[in-house]
Amino acid sequence: MDDLRNWLALASVHGLDGLKFQRLSEHISLAELVSLPVSTLRNIGFTPRQAELLALHGSKRADLALQWLAQSADHHIVTFHDPRYPPLLKQTKQPPLLLFVKGQAELLPRQQLAMVGTRQPTPTGRKVAQNFAAELVQQGYMVTSGMARGIDSESHKGALQGGGFTIAVLGHGLQQIYPASNRALAEQICASGALVSEFFPDIQPRAEFFPQRNRIVVGLSSATIVVEAALKSGSLISANLAAEYNRDLFVVPGPIYSRQSAGCHWLIQQGAKLVTCVADILEEWQFFAQNGLSTLALDEKKSAPDLSAQQLLANVGDDATAIDLIAERSNMSVTDVSITLLQLEIAGEVAAVPGGYIRVRSA
Repeated sequence: MDDLRNWLALASVHGLDGLKFQRLSEHISLAELVSLPVSTLRNIGFTPRQAELLALHGSKRADLALQWLAQSADHHIVTFHDPRYPPLLKQTKQPPLLLFVKGQAELLPRQQLAMVGTRQPTPTGRKVAQNFAAELVQQGYMVTSGMARGIDSESHKGALQGGGFTIAVLGHGLQQIYPASNRALAEQICASGALVSEFFPDIQPRAEFFPQRNRIVVGLSSATIVVEAALKSGSLISANLAAEYNRDLFVVPGPIYSRQSAGCHWLIQQGAKLVTCVADILEEWQFFAQNGLSTLALDEKKSAPDLSAQQLLANVGDDATAIDLIAERSNMSVTDVSITLLQLEIAGEVAAVPGGYIRVRSA
């Protein structure tokens, strides 16, 4: 239990992911790391805010998480070294240090397919998401999504209707459900899968957490399927992450005049695989597996931050800055700022902390 307490204390430090911990652990043990004073933590590369969080608040945060763990046999905490930690997620650039799980944690390492899309789907989009998910679980796959309104929820429902397993990755702690209208769905998912979050159980939903959550949805999955997505939507963030992680990307087309499908058509133009049924996905995988090729045609190279990203970065300092204030300073919309901040976070330039974002400085 002391070891888990140390993991939790370290996880209370925003911006410290599994890979950074791996590098630190080559020089210092976990127990020694969490007991270092603020001054020493700053000397080894922690920001002032990170050092303060670990040294002054880490133990208290750990106690609260352990209380949540003891509340139910369905509550689990899966650390980076736990055998239940998903291997595919470890291959991403910022894997969470640990995961909070409600439900069947043993399912996490199994093969998963992500399904993402708009929060305002058409009736056809809802039907497609449900039918795809149901057929995928009947083929032996698990369906993973973010339990948001729209395509996410319909994908989970389809997986449950198909009699399979589904995993929902949340953009908040597991002590609450957002949106509240999905409480019944969340209970069903716990019984036939799991709710997963990198956030401590008491953390409330915040707008900037949901784009951040997308990296885990995609990171858990062998491939991502996009069903109805507008331009500049969270689903396109997921698609870009799939390309960055070298994961397959499948996109369902829609009517050419539909705003909900404009993002899907753009992805197809960039080289994503157009699919109209689950058989298209399975046939594509079979062909490329036989020939030792990859189906991903999007650019897999991480591009340098563009001008807007550089402008935004100039308005993030060592103290936490709220996302709306960053948007005001950068003369950008909150939506564009959220997307750009996620890209900068993946690049290791910024970190999400209570109250907003901070600049990540090199040691």
